[in-house]
Amino acid sequence: MLTRAEIDDILRLIDGSDFTELKLEMGDLKLELRKGGLAQPFHTGQNIPAGGIQPQPPAPPAAVPAPVVASGGGSEIPAPLLGTFWHAPRPGAEPFVRPGDSVGADTVIGIIEVMKLMNSVAAGIAGTVLEITAPNGELVEHGQCLIRIRPH
Repeated sequence: MLTRAEIDDILRLIDGSDFTELKLEMGDLKLELRKGGLAQPFHTGQNIPAGGIQPQPPAPPAAVPAPVVASGGGSEIPAPLLGTFWHAPRPGAEPFVRPGDSVGADTVIGIIEVMKLMNSVAAGIAGTVLEITAPNGELVEHGQCLIRIRPH
């Protein structure tokens, strides 16, 4: 059975992502989460004690943060969701971008992994990569700076 802390972690991951629905089945536990829309009943196959998990209204979808102009120069490209940031498409592969690379708004700068799902992150602006600030394979928070770009 999932603990309240584990369910809270799942809710934070979904809230900070572009996903609108999650279905999880573990043994007798069946959990369905949806952003927006009407709440659906779920069945755990187990009794939830009084004072246990309480239904909450769905959270509005999180807006994707826009690039922020940094005081040190360039624009900071923020993480659109919480997860593990990867510089390359797979271990041992060349990174998506390096400092000095020219990028377009739709250039993939990295991947954020959330619950084994890989989410490509685009630069959002055209320019030259100044610095990659988020470490490879580390957890990043929603809105945390991933890279800095000097706009063209």
